[in-house]
Amino acid sequence: MTVARFYEMRAVEGKQADLEDALRNLADCARSLAGCEGVELLRDAADEGHFVLIEKWVSADVHKSARAAFPNETVAPAVAAMASQNSAYLDYLKTL
Repeated sequence: MTVARFYEMRAVEGKQADLEDALRNLADCARSLAGCEGVELLRDAADEGHFVLIEKWVSADVHKSARAAFPNETVAPAVAAMASQNSAYLDYLKTL
């Protein structure tokens, strides 16, 4: 069953562009991994330091296994520019 991995992040003050660049690189990396069905990166229109990243995976287990494939040189810049992060696995619901 397809799941979404939802991340909500806030940039360190003055590091908004750094976080955006790092998230773009992470999104590109995720798209290249087996089991990833897509990635969306969004920035709050009213707050340039607030980002949302949504990854679509074939399953939560596949996502958990894929985390090890993200190179540290891709992850570290995002961590350095991030003031806070919340994340969750979300199920897609059928719409009527």
